[in-house]
Amino acid sequence: MSATGKKRALMADDIRASKGGTPLVSLTAYTTPMAQMMDAHCDFVLVGDSVGMVLHGLPSTLGVTMEMMILHGQAVARGLTSAMMVIDMPFGSYEESREQAFRNAARLMSETGAGAVKLEGGVSMADTIAFLVARGIPVMAHIGLTPQSTNTLGGYKVQGRGAARDALIADAHAVTQAGAFAVVLEKVPATLADDVTAAVDIPTIGIGASAGCDGQILVVDDMLGLFTAFKAKFVKRYAHLGETAEAAIATYADEVRNRAFPAAEHVFADEVPQT
Repeated sequence: MSATGKKRALMADDIRASKGGTPLVSLTAYTTPMAQMMDAHCDFVLVGDSVGMVLHGLPSTLGVTMEMMILHGQAVARGLTSAMMVIDMPFGSYEESREQAFRNAARLMSETGAGAVKLEGGVSMADTIAFLVARGIPVMAHIGLTPQSTNTLGGYKVQGRGAARDALIADAHAVTQAGAFAVVLEKVPATLADDVTAAVDIPTIGIGASAGCDGQILVVDDMLGLFTAFKAKFVKRYAHLGETAEAAIATYADEVRNRAFPAAEHVFADEVPQT
């Protein structure tokens, strides 16, 4: 607790230390109001590159830029006081070299106030993760279905089945040994996610994986039913706000067209000077 009484935001070491304890809660956020709503309920909030699809109408995450991530990261930071903020490194910002990854990770953290970055990849990214961690950049890893690699994975398919199981376990061990403080497991069979969770000493964060993971994350627009272009099979809708919003917009449009919209003289009647 600081001198001002403000609760200290969680840090990477706090997340790492939660391994095997109460499951971690996380959602994505891209705006200040949404961050404010989830701050008291989430252990960490991810500024995900999914912003490109759910807010900017892009067909995938590949078109997301550093500037977009920084803009949304700054907005989310204004809404958080206790939850840790993690920010995605966008496609093309870290794959070229360790040095490129460091420059861009440092920029993301310094310009947004994020407590960590998240990047996709296992064995292939272990050296980069180690390079970043050694230079003061906390890294959350992301293996299994890695959306930035869907063109080479053949789409949004379940990962780790059959012969690919051993490769995914190797990815988990590689990012752990490289110094990642947590690892996201996306769209992998539950039994495999449970095996990975038991095999590594950092928290596993499931998304379409297993309830046995050390935590869970969902894209908030999916969870609230705001993003309706498609729905992953593993997503549970906790609300249907997209339908509610469409109905409200339709009602508003009908009232305007039928001149049923309240006139200003009625709304502000109590402000009109009496003569």
